[in-house]
Amino acid sequence: MKAHYLGHVVFYVQDLPRSLAFYRDLLGFTEIGRVFDGKAAALTSGRTHHELLLIEVGAAPGPPPGLRRGLYHIGIKVGDSLDDLRAAKRDLERAGVAIDGMSDHTVSQSLYLADPDGNEIELYVDADEAIWKNNPAAVLSPIKQLRL
Repeated sequence: MKAHYLGHVVFYVQDLPRSLAFYRDLLGFTEIGRVFDGKAAALTSGRTHHELLLIEVGAAPGPPPGLRRGLYHIGIKVGDSLDDLRAAKRDLERAGVAIDGMSDHTVSQSLYLADPDGNEIELYVDADEAIWKNNPAAVLSPIKQLRL
């Protein structure tokens, strides 16, 4: 067996409209439909049938802060250049979303933030693919601070 790519992520969320305001309205995913009596929504960037499924669970406990087993974060590509990442940063700032960190990973440049339920989200752009194609170990390069 060979994995082709990560297909989708499913999040349990406290409040579906609040999460849709973040993923659909702010980040720009397209809602393609609802299931479970309207308590879940599927979203896509257009790459595939869906990349996100959000399922409302109400006041169930959210992810604990700090180191733990399980999901650390998901990465969402938001463009092809640092200008695209700067535009995403401006959109987040205008929406009042705190940016928790900015990193240069050599193969990509990233912003880190939390979604409305406290899940860590990485918004990124890729660097020139020749960097990792010529040196696959570049993905493990020391992380540098990013200034936008």
